[in-house]
Amino acid sequence: MRERAIELLEELTTIDGISGHEKYVSRYLKTQYEDLADEIVYDNLGSIFAIKKSKTPNAKRVMVSGHMDEVGFLVRVINDNGTISMHPIGGWFSQNLLSHRVTITNSKGETFKGAIASVPPHLLSEQQRNQPYNIDAMLIDIGATSKQEVLDKGIKTGDMIVLEGSFERLSEDRLLSKAFDNRYGCAISVQILEALKDVELPFDLVVGATVQEEVGLRGAKSAANMIKPDLSIVLDCSPANDLNGDRKALGFLGEGVLVRVVDGNFIAHQGFIEYFVDICQQHNIKHQPFISAGGTDAGAIHTSGNGIPTLTCCICARNIHTSSSVMDLNDYESALNALKELLISLNNDKIEAITKSNR
Repeated sequence: MRERAIELLEELTTIDGISGHEKYVSRYLKTQYEDLADEIVYDNLGSIFAIKKSKTPNAKRVMVSGHMDEVGFLVRVINDNGTISMHPIGGWFSQNLLSHRVTITNSKGETFKGAIASVPPHLLSEQQRNQPYNIDAMLIDIGATSKQEVLDKGIKTGDMIVLEGSFERLSEDRLLSKAFDNRYGCAISVQILEALKDVELPFDLVVGATVQEEVGLRGAKSAANMIKPDLSIVLDCSPANDLNGDRKALGFLGEGVLVRVVDGNFIAHQGFIEYFVDICQQHNIKHQPFISAGGTDAGAIHTSGNGIPTLTCCICARNIHTSSSVMDLNDYESALNALKELLISLNNDKIEAITKSNR
């Protein structure tokens, strides 16, 4: 299981796919889903789902979803001297960016390397050295000497820009790469289908990944409206808060799957989260409480239709929304095992009981 996880995470994190440009991730997932599902479906924004159909008449439907998009940039303006201004997609801290290498992908799928220009300290005034650069003032240098040279490469306004962040195995348990937020969810979506391939479930299992989470949970809305699940489980990678060693903080690498109680757009469904914790305890699966100021696709899914009981099955990573996030494979395995045991335990009566538990 671990080596398969590493294989999937390396392949998925090294694909470039910011919000609105997820098709390269989707195409990869399609190759993985095809032999594991009865049907593959898409919403009209590009979210992809594999359906494992139940033989039970009038079966209920359980949706398990990550999101494909990573944070990045779009080409905003091509300047006369061949430099490129960029527009942020998703949440960025500008001080993380100067001098980073980037890849630009044009509409033909051709890629071009470059770097975010950084003025050396010798050329900065004291005032400039003491104030952060804003993203709208940053320029990308791809080695071009004119605007026309950039245009001749097929690069135009709206093309995708991603910070380079190679995949590395730091130790037996720790991995370094860009985009664990949220290629973690994409990888685990494949592995849960593999784990349950020969298991007959009393409900339809719909597993996949949405688009445009990082810019407002947009794919989650359209996907939930298409799937109309009875229960939903969201897979995402959240910020670890363990670097300073404060044991009162929430989100520690190696401490297991996150039990997300509340975040910026979601309060956990009490019946579902208690059921999840019981599953973790019964099977000795490491889990940890989590509260976040951010959010996940759960924020959009749980308010879809008449309301959908929703659970998050997340892990945490350090340095998310940078090119150098760090995750722990033990957390990944805890999440996968918890998700597997949860799904195997469900039947139509239990789904009904979870749904009615808030009444």
